[in-house]
Amino acid sequence: MKVDVTGLSSGYGRITILRDLNLQVADGQITAVLGRNGMGKSTLIHTLAGLLPATQGTIRLNGKDMTRASVRDRARAGVTTVVQGRGIFPRLTVRENLIMGRVASGRAQRDRTDEVVAYFPRLGERMSQLAGTMSGGEQQMLAIGRGLMTDPTLMLLDEPSDGIMPKLVTQIAETLVRINQEQSMTVIIVEQNVPMVFRMASHFMVMENGQSVFEADTADVDMEDIMHRYLAI
Repeated sequence: MKVDVTGLSSGYGRITILRDLNLQVADGQITAVLGRNGMGKSTLIHTLAGLLPATQGTIRLNGKDMTRASVRDRARAGVTTVVQGRGIFPRLTVRENLIMGRVASGRAQRDRTDEVVAYFPRLGERMSQLAGTMSGGEQQMLAIGRGLMTDPTLMLLDEPSDGIMPKLVTQIAETLVRINQEQSMTVIIVEQNVPMVFRMASHFMVMENGQSVFEADTADVDMEDIMHRYLAI
């Protein structure tokens, strides 16, 4: 799915967070959004997902204006969102969480449980386990798997490495790249883990104070330079 964001502004009530932001993501591309805490990265994901209304600008998905579309309409168009904190149903089993993903999308599609298990074998071993009793990394796998159940063409990810053991972070990153390559799924990922981003994404944008201040292909820049210049790391 191709994403075109032009002059986008949004926020919370009278507080404006995003300010005249532009973002273009090619079909099938993994694009990362970097920036220090409080710079508007999660607000961007929430606005693209329809969880926050845009106060200005346009969001086009495959050329169609979706700026005012509801969360449900965006899901039907192929958008799935994995929010920070994962947002699973802790009192439901793994299998029930996956079923909820399929049902909630409002789209008629095939059952993709076998595909999800192929990407995340641990989920196959825990189908009857309550989701809330799993580790943070396993819950993140479930959140991504539930998103895949909607048969998406665009996945929005907000801090998928948050609170996860480094070994599982690497595994999840590699699996997301595999999903992207095998399914040509567009991915926009907000992430603090810069090395993870540079392993995954072909393009990135840096945000400061709700605006884009720098963007480039990851292959064209030095990661350490970006970290020191924009992220004070």
